[in-house]
Amino acid sequence: MKGLDYLLPKPVTVIPKPGGLRITPAFTVGIEGFQGRRIISSASRFLNRLAEKTGLFLNNNKLVTEPKIEEISLAINCQRHGELILNEDESYTIEVNDHQAVLIALTDLGVLRGLETILQLVTPDQDGYYLPAVQIRDYPRFPWRGLMIDCARHFQPLEVIKRNLDGMAAVKLNVFHWHLTDDQGFRVESTVFPRLHQYGSHGMYYTQKQIKEVIAYADDRGIRVIPEFDLPGHTSSWLVGHPELASAPGPYQIETSFGVHEATINPVREETYAFLDALFHEMTDLFSDEYVHIGGDENSGKQWLANKEIRAFMTAKKIPDTHELQGYFNQRLFAILSKYKKKMIGWDEILSPDLPPKIVIQSWRGRESMIQAAKLGYKSILSHGYYLDLIQPTALHYLNDPLPLDSGLTLEESKNILGGEATMWSEFVSPETIDSRIWPRTAAIAERLWSPVTLCALDDLYQRLERSSLHLEELGLTHEKNYPMMLRRLTAGEEIAPLKNLVDVCEPVKNYERTVQRFYTTFSPLTRVVDAARPDAKVAREFRKLVNQFRSESIQEKDAHQLQAELEKRLILWRDNHAALELIIQHSPILQGIHSLSADLSTVAMIGLEALSFLENQDERKQIDVGEYSKRQKALLQAAKKPRGQVELMIISAIEQIVELVVGKK
Repeated sequence: MKGLDYLLPKPVTVIPKPGGLRITPAFTVGIEGFQGRRIISSASRFLNRLAEKTGLFLNNNKLVTEPKIEEISLAINCQRHGELILNEDESYTIEVNDHQAVLIALTDLGVLRGLETILQLVTPDQDGYYLPAVQIRDYPRFPWRGLMIDCARHFQPLEVIKRNLDGMAAVKLNVFHWHLTDDQGFRVESTVFPRLHQYGSHGMYYTQKQIKEVIAYADDRGIRVIPEFDLPGHTSSWLVGHPELASAPGPYQIETSFGVHEATINPVREETYAFLDALFHEMTDLFSDEYVHIGGDENSGKQWLANKEIRAFMTAKKIPDTHELQGYFNQRLFAILSKYKKKMIGWDEILSPDLPPKIVIQSWRGRESMIQAAKLGYKSILSHGYYLDLIQPTALHYLNDPLPLDSGLTLEESKNILGGEATMWSEFVSPETIDSRIWPRTAAIAERLWSPVTLCALDDLYQRLERSSLHLEELGLTHEKNYPMMLRRLTAGEEIAPLKNLVDVCEPVKNYERTVQRFYTTFSPLTRVVDAARPDAKVAREFRKLVNQFRSESIQEKDAHQLQAELEKRLILWRDNHAALELIIQHSPILQGIHSLSADLSTVAMIGLEALSFLENQDERKQIDVGEYSKRQKALLQAAKKPRGQVELMIISAIEQIVELVVGKK
């Protein structure tokens, strides 16, 4: 496959042409038209990345800013600076022939998006590297294409943020939603109220200098930075240093466990709003984007109802319940943000007819709240279905369309759907593991948010995603390279192949089952098998695909024999793996929890091999009691589905399907 076949996100139109542009040491980049800081820095990074990708010592690794266009290998033409605001133009066109590549965009944001596409086009052959000849026209489907990273529950150092911003830019995401405060930490320096970060962070917070550094870094990559200060709930870390803001008496401490805690800001005291006014005055100066996220989620209202002062306020103001009281709080907060020329975003709990349609609703509880918001005239973004921490397969995220054909929205209402955000909540991620939870699945979400709906098909997604994953690794993301490193630590330096054979077909338990199976705190280790195991395990997924092909009624006999041989090869590997892994487990106590899981992998592999043998040899099959066979194998497979060490085997459904073939064969 050529570079054209691997593009992700898919451009709006791609017209292949014969030929291509050879990349040699004489390759040059020239800029005509607008030449602002962002376009200069992006083109310089492009040259560096091209040299690293090809290994070529470029003769001229500097930009030509007064080019003779006909002598330039890549000519960039841009008209103006792009603002990091909603609906700014990010379109671009690319034309590549045997002599030159030309990238044209109205704004430097379009140039950024186009340069990422060109880097994906780089194709190797026996003669070196080239760009295939092509005409590309491209622009995004949605203006809001985001990734949220929660740095409150587990603090993520600056290098984690930067490398993920690079990854975002590579797949054309344009909003970094920075979740900075929660019960487990207040992660941004405040010079106005220093007790917030001094008492509420265990010393792990971002200085204002670092915040500005991230904003500048993101700006260079065409990405907005939107901070979230979660209010009025999720505020334990606020109240450690400022208990006067609380709805219930303290003392308060930074929470180290997860789940929904009751700490809530008092919404009836004027001192609360004076405090928030001063804080947001400082923070809106620090964060340049026009939007500020106020959270607004998961407030049970228990502390409010237990407070006599708050109940009296509700009675006096004829506020019937805590939902309406939070609506009052949000109105006051809206006025503060408006005073500083900022727009409000919040999770879908803040939706209320008392708030003007200038606010943006982020839907996490279901698509219905997003649709409802759009019908009421509110802008909204979808995160339901994009929760990365739930360890769901890539396909589930990819098929989750913010604006499906059955939305029931009119054309005008549809314009209120701004796009979506992948969300990386950090209860169970460390700087070592976070990339493996974000990537490469977020690249699939990025395509859903950028590409035309007609081009978003599962057919070749995983193949393109695999290439994209390596492309992302070039940027310093650790989702691939940290996997064998973690396995080496788990085996205490022993050969990792037996452990890898097991973990390759395991995934962490889904949804919030991990919190049910074991109690975690912010100090719990995240270095066990469950942390090394990855979502959407490739080896298991490919095995399931092979079994589906093998079961197809239209399969040719020759192909069936080839598939059976491949299935047997894999099953034999898994059958024999436990003996080798058991020796390693004996010397590695951290692996004790997956000992029985390893044994079960061997068992289910033997079940699969026996079933394939029956399918191949009808005389053998006729000698068994099919009903008894089915009952026995189903019981064994059902037992093997039980998670151990908070991971589960992901090939069992495929083994069940092979057994069903035996049972159902006439």
